[in-house]
Amino acid sequence: MAEELIPADSDEAAAAAGAEEEEQPIKQRKNGLYPGVSDELAENMTSGWADTELRGLEPIAQAAHTADRRAALSARFPGERLVIPSGNLKTRSNDTEYAFRASTEYAYLTGDQSEDGVLVLEPQGGGHRATIYLLPRSDRENGEFWLSGQGELWVGRRHSLAEAEQLLGIPAKDVRELPEKLREATGPVRVVRGHDAAVEAALTDKVTAERDEELRVTLSEARAVKDAFEIGELQKACDSTARGFEDVVKVLDKAEATSERYIEGTFFLRARVEGNDVGYGSICAAGPHATTLHWVRNDGPVRSGDLLLLDAGVETHTLYTADVTRTLPINGRYSELQRTIYDAVYDAQEAGIAAVKPGAKYRDFHDAAQRVLTERLVEWGLVEGPVERVLELGLQRRWTLHGTGHMLGMDVHDCAAARTEAYVDGTLEPGMCLTVEPGLYFQADDLTVPEEYRGIGVRIEDDILVTEDGNRNLSAALPRRADEVEAWMAALKQS
Repeated sequence: MAEELIPADSDEAAAAAGAEEEEQPIKQRKNGLYPGVSDELAENMTSGWADTELRGLEPIAQAAHTADRRAALSARFPGERLVIPSGNLKTRSNDTEYAFRASTEYAYLTGDQSEDGVLVLEPQGGGHRATIYLLPRSDRENGEFWLSGQGELWVGRRHSLAEAEQLLGIPAKDVRELPEKLREATGPVRVVRGHDAAVEAALTDKVTAERDEELRVTLSEARAVKDAFEIGELQKACDSTARGFEDVVKVLDKAEATSERYIEGTFFLRARVEGNDVGYGSICAAGPHATTLHWVRNDGPVRSGDLLLLDAGVETHTLYTADVTRTLPINGRYSELQRTIYDAVYDAQEAGIAAVKPGAKYRDFHDAAQRVLTERLVEWGLVEGPVERVLELGLQRRWTLHGTGHMLGMDVHDCAAARTEAYVDGTLEPGMCLTVEPGLYFQADDLTVPEEYRGIGVRIEDDILVTEDGNRNLSAALPRRADEVEAWMAALKQS
């Protein structure tokens, strides 16, 4: 990784290149190899560059949908200024940053994924005027483009403001002007917090935590029912995820020779080739690691005879993620006990999926799945019945542990800030997308179950869209029934 001449600060870069009225010395890395920039080099770098402005651009695919979303938000908060930031780069270590991921609220309303961007809805008439504030192209006159660590020579070209307007369908302005505009703002203001400290500082005397939380909750609930574009993106995510699972099955022998990391890397390759990234840290849990719900260390052994619980999802280029789990026999065949436990989870999932339909209570699919699992636990003698008593006391949770699903969309746990009455105590509607993911987990140190159960964890998870007449399994390309899983794995290993 090359070293830039000065830190990633465009203001410092401009000053170093002499753009400020008062000349300032170049600020370099402590151990940079160049002592400075000569006047001749600075002058040379200002000229001889081709015009790369893009013209006649078509709007992005979701532009019409994002306009509808902004209109709905405008109607919800008439007369109030609404500020939605995308967020800033976060330092990983020293002068390296984590890969940037725009805030869900910002991307949902704009379709843009730029760091430092801010969407502002300003009251106008009976509605709002939308403006997107972005970093413009790097300035070549003052040297920013090659002297700043975030200049385009270092991190790549970004769209000009004119290009952004064509793509997004929103008037664009220089984000560096925004803090002063916000400080001068009058009237009621709301901001989505937690993404841009500079924006929040500029509004510190104009906002309240309660009002800002109401904006966040509103945007969370707005995402519950997906439009046609979103459903299409979720299907793409599920299709790519299915191919990623196939990739993993084909290399299980290599994972046995290495570790769970081979599985993680294999799936990640598919996610990066076909999408933006993984939608969350992949859970590649072999053997007893399958009983750890969020096992993301992925550094354990992969052994023939054990199960592999793979919970992973591809995130599309537009930031919609799948969330799918399969529990696979590493050697291609379930043992008798593994299959007994797997079939119980499969039956529970079948009951849960059947309960997903418009007009049903959100909790119905969870209750249906938990009842099946509880019946099996009682049948196996692991907990004393009757079933109603176990469910009333929640005793099955020692082995079922988690809720049976969650909303899915731009966040893997989408709509998380929604009001309880609109989410878990709400009613399912067409266009909602949720996971159905029951599981049974017998910890390796659980002395309340027979020894042969210990260290076995099984989860099956699919992404279910509520339709007008029932539901559609978006991840149905991956087999679920035990015999179908075995046949699928055998075919892949022979291909």
